[in-house]
Amino acid sequence: MTGTEKNPGAKLMGRFAVEFEVANLTDVTLAEAGVLAPEKVRRAKIQGIVDCGATRLVLPQSVAKALGLKKTGTVTVKYADGRTAIRPTAQGVQVDLLGRRSIFTASIEPRRQTALIGAVVLEDLDFLVDSTPQRLVPRDPKTIISEEE
Repeated sequence: MTGTEKNPGAKLMGRFAVEFEVANLTDVTLAEAGVLAPEKVRRAKIQGIVDCGATRLVLPQSVAKALGLKKTGTVTVKYADGRTAIRPTAQGVQVDLLGRRSIFTASIEPRRQTALIGAVVLEDLDFLVDSTPQRLVPRDPKTIISEEE
């Protein structure tokens, strides 16, 4: 466990904690269609460690279970210490972070206490990392910009 895992408020170089919300996209879709009551949508506010060195969204297994996420595949993960492991993935994770929302596939870690917010999430939500005050900054405060060539 890193120092941030023991203390989510701890600051590590290039890594810092933010609170955000995750929800089961299937539940959200059913609620929007009027099939499921909005209060029945499985969602959770959790701590996430912003880490530009990480690739994707990683959720603790306990959060994935609480959201009712189903395993949809596997991914080989490589840890900072060089170890590798095969972890399950789950599609349809709606992320709400600082007023921005998108859908992601998450890898699931059995022993994590906090989520991990990697480069794919930051890129998709169009956030820049301001490392001195350790905060996320939208590239454009009004909208998400998608660059195309």
